[in-house]
Amino acid sequence: MDAPARKQRHPAIKVQAFLAKLPMFSEMSADEVDRVALATLPQYFDKGQAIVQTGDPCTGFHVVVYGQVKLGFTSPQGIEKVVEIVRPGQSFGEALMFLEKPYIVFAEALADTMLLHVAKHAVFDELARDPGFARRMLSGLARRLHGLVRDVEGYTLRSGQERIIGYLLADVPEDRSSGPATVYLSAGKSVVASRLNMTPEHFSRILHDLADAGLIEINAREVRIPDLARLRGHQA
Repeated sequence: MDAPARKQRHPAIKVQAFLAKLPMFSEMSADEVDRVALATLPQYFDKGQAIVQTGDPCTGFHVVVYGQVKLGFTSPQGIEKVVEIVRPGQSFGEALMFLEKPYIVFAEALADTMLLHVAKHAVFDELARDPGFARRMLSGLARRLHGLVRDVEGYTLRSGQERIIGYLLADVPEDRSSGPATVYLSAGKSVVASRLNMTPEHFSRILHDLADAGLIEINAREVRIPDLARLRGHQA
């Protein structure tokens, strides 16, 4: 794709302004954010395009500006397991960057996606300058670990229905306790099913069971929740 077409399809953003809104960078001064921005590269990927492959070197970490990214493994038999779906404002690659290890998962764009790649040397320079930045990075990694532990809990202790309800409610703002809501399965049913450790058939069957019970309404990838409180009541 030539440069004018690329620019029109992917409008430019102000990297400093976007970085400054992220929790790990929000308390930095303008000069500090500018330094990180100088080592930050915007990247664009079409839906289905590979971002990194298993075994690729980790030269920094990625932040999703728009779109979605799936992280996963592929078995020797070709079976794919999705371990995470990364949404706008979220990041991936930090832990491997600190370990200085290659990627142990692949990353693929689930939609047309814009990323910011923050170079490792810029992060390490700021860690040396600002202990507060180190604490914020550790906090982010701790949240990621907590999420992985919750995933293991869900796979082992929660039913398929509870996992699906939890996934649907994850996109609903926490201050919404009742009333209707709409969730869009932009990742696709097969990807979400893999993320929740179930087959696509099992995933679809539970969705239809929830619809038959009047808890959700399905229109292609759009899921409408008529009553959030009632759906939450079926999660416990």
